[in-house]
This record gives sequence, C-alpha cells and structure tokens, in this order.
Amino acid sequence: MPQVPTPHTPCRRVEDEAFVSGRGRYADDIARDGLAHAVFVRSPQAAARIVSIDTAAARAMDGVFAVLTAKDMAGVGSVVRHPPVSGRNGAKPMIPHRPALAGERVVHVGEAVAMVVATSPQAAQDAAENILVNYHESEAVVDVEEAQHPGAPQVFAEIPGNLAVEWPGLAADSEANAHAVSAIIASAAHVARVSLRQQRLVAASMEMRGATASFDGASGRYMLRVGTQGAGSVRDAMLAIMNLRKSQLRVVTEDVGGAFGMKSGVYPEYAALLVAARRTGRTVHWMASRSEAFASDHQARDSLTDAELALDQRGRFLALRVRHAQNLGAYIGSAGIMLGTLNFGRCFPGVYRIPRIDMMTRCLYTNTMPTGAYRGAGRPEANYLLERLIDEAARTTGIDRTTLRRRNFIPPSAMPYRTAVGNTYDSGDFPAVFARALTLSDYDGLKKRKRAAKAKGKLRGLGLSCFLEHSGGVPTEGALLAFPGDGTIVLGLNVQSTGQGHATVFPRIVAERLGLPADKIRHRHGDSDLDIRGFPSVASRSTITAGAATVHATGVMLAKGRAIASHILEASEKDIAYRAGFFEVSGTDRRIGLFELAEQAAALAEAGVIAENLDTKVAVDTPQAFPNGCHVAEVEIDPQTGTTQVVAYIAVDDCGNILDPALAAGQIHGGVAQGLGQALLENAVYDRGSGQLITGSFMDYAMPRAHHMPADLREAMLPVPARTNPLGVKGVGEAGITASLAAIMNAIADAIPSGAAAHMDMPATPEKIWRACRQADRNETGKR
Repeated sequence: MPQVPTPHTPCRRVEDEAFVSGRGRYADDIARDGLAHAVFVRSPQAAARIVSIDTAAARAMDGVFAVLTAKDMAGVGSVVRHPPVSGRNGAKPMIPHRPALAGERVVHVGEAVAMVVATSPQAAQDAAENILVNYHESEAVVDVEEAQHPGAPQVFAEIPGNLAVEWPGLAADSEANAHAVSAIIASAAHVARVSLRQQRLVAASMEMRGATASFDGASGRYMLRVGTQGAGSVRDAMLAIMNLRKSQLRVVTEDVGGAFGMKSGVYPEYAALLVAARRTGRTVHWMASRSEAFASDHQARDSLTDAELALDQRGRFLALRVRHAQNLGAYIGSAGIMLGTLNFGRCFPGVYRIPRIDMMTRCLYTNTMPTGAYRGAGRPEANYLLERLIDEAARTTGIDRTTLRRRNFIPPSAMPYRTAVGNTYDSGDFPAVFARALTLSDYDGLKKRKRAAKAKGKLRGLGLSCFLEHSGGVPTEGALLAFPGDGTIVLGLNVQSTGQGHATVFPRIVAERLGLPADKIRHRHGDSDLDIRGFPSVASRSTITAGAATVHATGVMLAKGRAIASHILEASEKDIAYRAGFFEVSGTDRRIGLFELAEQAAALAEAGVIAENLDTKVAVDTPQAFPNGCHVAEVEIDPQTGTTQVVAYIAVDDCGNILDPALAAGQIHGGVAQGLGQALLENAVYDRGSGQLITGSFMDYAMPRAHHMPADLREAMLPVPARTNPLGVKGVGEAGITASLAAIMNAIADAIPSGAAAHMDMPATPEKIWRACRQADRNETGKR
C-alpha cells in the first residue's frame, strides 16, 4: 500500500515571488551584448519543389554574419525522433526525413528554407526579405478524410496513400477480436453510432518558442538554451540529430511560459541554430513572433472517428468498435503517432465494463503543420468519443443517461480490474464520484431551471462526462539529492516545471521525510548536465514518476547516511536511527546532524576512506495510474443569436492523494478553460485548395477569455489512493480538458430540443448553435 502523505493546506508557491517581481528568466531574457540574431525564411507554399534559392543580396547586406541553407546542414540528421510503434502485422511506420532546413521540397506552409544571422533582429529580418526562393507549386491535401481517398495528392511520393501506419489496436489477435466484435454488434438489441471530428488546435502558449545556441571551439562543446519540458530529453534527441557525444552538448532551460506538450520535443530550428553558432563563432539567438508560432509550432488534435456501441435489451454494454483517423501533418511531431494509437487506445473502456473492444487507427500525412502532444494528447479524444457515444446510446435505447451509466460502471469491488485493452485499474470508486457530481450539480433541480430559462426565452441543458485516463507515460524517472555544503540540500529533477509548481511541491516531499524545514531543500531542474534519467513533464507524470523517484532517492540517501554514521559514531549500523535532521545511536545521546555528516562524508570519500559521499542519484520505474472523475457542465443558450454561456461547471475528481489542494484546483481550472476553448471557440483552419493557414493570428483564431468561463466553477476531490506509487498520487494535469469537451457538448445537445444538436461537432460556434435551434423549431413544427 502507498504511504499516505501528510495532508497539505494550500501554501504560497515559492516560484511566484520571482515572477511577480519581474525576475523570471524566459527565452528572450538574455544578455544582448555581442549577441547575434537569427531569422528564418519560411515557405509560403504548402507543397512545392524548391527550384532555387538566391541569397546573394542578403549576404551583402550590412550587419549580416551568415546566411544558411540546406547545403550548410550537412551531417545533420532527421529532426523526427519518435518512439517505436508497430502497425498491422508488425509493420514499421513510414517516417520521412525532416530536415533542419528544406532543400529539395517543402511540404507545409511555414517550413524553414533558410536562416539569416545578423547583428540585430531587424537586420536579420531585412536580409531575410531579400532572399529569393523560386518554388514550383504542386497540389496539396490538408484534410485527414481526403488524404485517404484514392487519387488524393501524395505528400511524399515514397509513402503511398499518405499512410504512415495502420494500427490494429491492443488485442492479442486483432483479426479474431474484430470478427467477435462484429458478431456481437450484428446480434445486439441496440447499437449506438456516432461519427465525430476533433478539430485542429493551435497550442498558443503564452510564451512563444525561442532558443539561444553557442559553441566553444576550445572544448568542442555546444550549449542550447531553450524552453523545454525536460532538458535531458531534448539533449538526448539533439545528440542523435547532430551526431554528437553526450559530453558535446548541454541543454539548459530556465523559466517556461506555458508548454502543454508543445515544447516537449525537438524542432528544426534548434539544429540550425547550433550549426549557425559553430559557423559564426557567435552566440545566436532566435525568438519566434506570434505569427511565426502559428506556422511553426506543432499543432494538436485533428482526427476523425467512427464508433459503434452494442448494448443488450437492458442497456448493458457488450462491445465497442472504433475506427480512428489521425492527421499527422506533414511530418511526425513529438509523439505524433502515439497520440492516435497507444495514448488514445489505452483510455478505453473508461470507467465502464465493456467486455470486447475492437479499435483501429490510420495515421495519415497531410500538407499541414505536424500535430504533436497537447494537453491530454489522445486522452481527451477518447473520452469525448465515449461520453458522446453513451449519450447517443441513451437516445437510442430510451434509457435515462444516468441510469445507463450507473448500470455499466466498474464497481470498486472489482479492483484490481483488467480491461479489454489490457490495462489493470488498481483503484477507483466510479459510482461514488458520479453520485457526488450529480448532488453538487443539483441534477434533480434541472427541470426547474429549464423552465426558468424557457420563461426568459433561453434554452438550458446539462451535460455529463465521466472520464478515466492513463497517467505516467514512460515509467522511468530519476532524482538527485546533493549536499553543496551550505546547510541545504539540492533536489535535482529532470522533469521541467512550466507553471505546475514543482519547486513548491517536490522539496516538501523531501523535507517531510527528513524532518527539515522546506526552505532547506532547493529545487533544481532544466540542466542536462545534471544527467538525471527521465522524460519530459507530460502525461500527468511528474508527481507520479518524479515523486516516486524523489521518495526513493530520500530512502537511498538515508540508508547511505546510516552506514556512514555508523563509521563516524563507531556504532553498529543496526543501532543507527534517523530522526528530525540527526543520525543517532539508539539508546544514547550520541548523534550527528545530517549536514555535518554530509560534510564529513565528502571529506572521507575524497580521502578514499569510504566509497562515496552522501550525494545520491537514482532512477526508478513507476507503473501508470488512472485518474478519473465526473464533470458536469450546464449551459444556457440564446436561440435568437446562438450565443452559448457555460453557466455552471462541477468537477469531481479522483486524482489519488492530493499534495497541494490549491495547485490541484488550479490544474483543473486551467484544463477546463482549454476544454471550453476547444468546445466553443478554437479551430485551426487550412484552405483546402492552397494549404494556407487561414486562422493564422488571434484575429481569426478564437481563444477563450475570462468572460467565457463559468462564474460557478466548483471542484471537489474524492481521492482513492493509487496503489502503484509510494505517494498514492494519480495525476491531475489533464483532468479538466479530458472531461470538459463531452460535458459541454452533451449539455448543448441536451439544451436544444428534438436532437438537433446531438451530432454537432466542435467548436459549437454561435452559427452552428443558431442553425441547430432553427432545425429544432422545424422539427417541433413537423410534429404538430
């Protein structure tokens, strides 16, 4: 059983003083003296052959240090770095080369073809505008459905049908399983069917991407200062791209102004900047503009899904069939294939008993920006599908939507529960979470509120969304405890804080176990030279994996300390105990403080008396966890204008043990805001003829604002400790966005009569809502 941590009341975040006083250190906060500035020339074409690039005029301009093109990238490998995923019959994905700078062809608007390095951003921009690129344009394809059609334009001639991989799901025998599911669906008393499109999103982090590269000719070592979600992971990927040894590259990340998965991987600009730094002998800095970010950051979602749910006469779920198409964009982004395959597939069957599940995903290339990890990364797509499908099943069977869900929940008595896709849920009380959500949302009073809204000429609806996700991602993560000799302990972590409050939470874990004040523990991250194993802060994994590593590192350090204390205190190791900052010989007054022991251990290790000092570095594997919950959205619609307001939102979550209530609530609120944005507003649109990004600025790409958020947003925690890690935590970073999509869209479907919005796709814009209301009027008129 996991050790239950001491309950925490909210405390002041230790990070915030620096931020509110202007002492944050973001990508563009860098000394300017002697700095060279880079600007990229980007393709205005979505699909074209590069005929020629004329850089002569740019090279001759004042202040220009260098102009680099593809020929200067010799020795730089493909920027694509993707974990292995097997397709049908074990087939490997078709993965094209992604260059640092395009030389022969471009496959999406915004692809970089040249880079100027100059004395100032203005000088670099002026020179970039004097580079002449001659393109021979070809036909583009941007839609994932059209990319599958026979005769569709081919993004890469060597990849027929634009198909990167066809993934057959998680069943041991996918063909036999598919036949079994087909038979169940064919004979079922009821079958609910939906076809849903997840629109494309722009990550739109508050801080755009930026990076600074330098090269030390004497040591042959590069340094890349860049916003990441894990400096070590980016360093490791860049080593392979640049063909370098570990000692030849240091990656440093300071403060990061939002990431959401988009900054978890590597980008072509990083390799080009390293090459430029070596070529010019200068420190080279690049900071993207907002317009550039729209055309160069990995984008998100963009999938099409058909699903069927078979039910018996009483509404028991029998089988689920899912056919999913994922738009990869022009290249494979960070975890691109994972999003529509393993990340998506492992979320089923959610909180429900579904004995058989047949799923298949086709990952396809188009002439658009690559899609990559974005908050949830496959989990919101799966939950949205399942909860929209269950509401459709309620309409199909005539069984009340709450009854249908209750009838199919996995009971707590079934834990540990092995699902049809091979996951084993370790813990959870899904019926209790659901009951709490209905109570807090005053579900029984909905009819009264509907009548009150109707009296004002409005429509009111309530949407339910139960969810479960797999958290933790890659299991391996490390931690470092170091004693610098100043009466503090440095806690080094690989995972990068991008606003989650790591410096507040993780030192407290160590402090509690050592009986020390939290200010004695200093958090350090964002430096690949710490050489801590692990992966980025994604998949709600940091508290689970880095938390487990921190607990383990503390235990290993104390074990080392007891051995060293036995030597110094001349006592048997079994008689040494640790309490509140001291190692002591049990039953005596002989003791030595932790920090004094660390100093003596360092001296003894240097003298060769003992093998190592008290500094401790570990790496551990932590199994995944399964955060879950139920969110309830209530909307009010003006049928005359199509305006929709989320008037109330209830979030009941089981994220396991809670380390800081304020931080957990903040994560849920932020996720709900992003989910609301996708449900009602956001949509990245490409022109189907030219491949141009039509929504390439905030003038056209709608973002959620404060007035869109519900005034009544309440969260409640119903924690059931995870049994898979020592802290009993499950993760909370993606709960809000995973649950909110279906909650809001189901509420809209409930508000508009006659099922007129039952199959509406996101975003539910005022125009769509208005048209659905008109259709509802026609439906009602037809009944009379």
